[in-house]
Amino acid sequence: MAKFAYEAYNDTGSLIQGELEADSGDAATARLAAMGYIPVAVRRGGAAKGDSGEGGLSGLEMALTRVKSQDLILFTKQFRTMLAAGLSILELLRVLEQQTENKKLKMVCAKMGDDMRKGVSISDALGKHPSVFSKLYVSMVKAGELSGMLPEVLDRLIYIVSHENKVKTDIKKALQYPLTVLIALGGAFFFLLTYVVPVFAKMFATAKIELPWPTKVAMNMSTALNSYWYLFLSGLAVVVGGLWLFFRTEQGKVARDAFWLKIPILGSLFVKAAMSRFASIFSILQASGVQVLQALDILSETIGNAAIAKEFGRIKDQIREGRGISGPLQRARYFTPMVVSMVAIGEETGDLDAMLKAVSEHYDDEVGYAVGRLADAIGPILIVGLAGVVGFFALSIFMPMWDMTKMVK
Repeated sequence: MAKFAYEAYNDTGSLIQGELEADSGDAATARLAAMGYIPVAVRRGGAAKGDSGEGGLSGLEMALTRVKSQDLILFTKQFRTMLAAGLSILELLRVLEQQTENKKLKMVCAKMGDDMRKGVSISDALGKHPSVFSKLYVSMVKAGELSGMLPEVLDRLIYIVSHENKVKTDIKKALQYPLTVLIALGGAFFFLLTYVVPVFAKMFATAKIELPWPTKVAMNMSTALNSYWYLFLSGLAVVVGGLWLFFRTEQGKVARDAFWLKIPILGSLFVKAAMSRFASIFSILQASGVQVLQALDILSETIGNAAIAKEFGRIKDQIREGRGISGPLQRARYFTPMVVSMVAIGEETGDLDAMLKAVSEHYDDEVGYAVGRLADAIGPILIVGLAGVVGFFALSIFMPMWDMTKMVK
């Protein structure tokens, strides 16, 4: 039998702590219930609260462990189901702590339970873990608390997290193949310049023949790479380091994300994905009773693009002047005519959340179509690029060999 540390409420409502022996965590919980206690937390190994026992996690492991979208979706679904069934927040957090397989989420549930026993609200407890719960997640839960519609808000959160995970997955799948081909192509290019071209260069030098321009170019590139590789690496490190530092600044983030939006084919895909995200989140925030300015604050931090987020600041300034929503959107960059028109109709009819939901559904389909078109467009481009690299090296090697063959004849 193993030893377990527990926290439980006794028959007088006081929180008590202690240790007991049991075969498993469930057996320890059942034994506490048989003793007339209401279990709050049960930890294996007799570890005190805050120590690393079962469910404990070191600071380094806590930082390195990620909570994936699938884990967050499952957590939210279970939270919503148990809340609708009438379980208290403390009880359902205890159940979630025991059931979740993600170590970081297990620890987060335990800490949230500790915070709530101190009188902290559920939204404030969620807000203490920004690496797991986004500002959008926390704000919507807070809106659900204030309106008394927390189960309904959790339903909308499940849709948002699932929707965003689907869009990100589709875009990653579309980019996975071309990135793999480009990496392989770059590796083959450097391998040929480093190991293959020098061998043929020695052969051609002894033959004393006039070399064609592809061969000269390949030999010069090979010589430069083999003789001055440290300069190339130093330059690459300086460029990468400089860009990394620049992109950490607010101006750098805006410039980087604006550049992504201007890339042919890819840019339109990112714009459509951002419009889908904007419409779906704004619609749900409106339906949850979140004020427009607060919703724009949330969107600026959750839209996922610094260039578009910068536009929200200008839009908020104009809304404060009493100009509505559609007018500022029309004067802002990146927002498509369809978004502006649907928002204007929603303002006039008083049904803004329904209009935004329709926009989100439209751009969901547009993103799916754009992802398919991206895959169709990149395939021929990669084939042409691959053929160009292979053809260049083939000419640089076989043209001098053909001349050598003619000399022998």
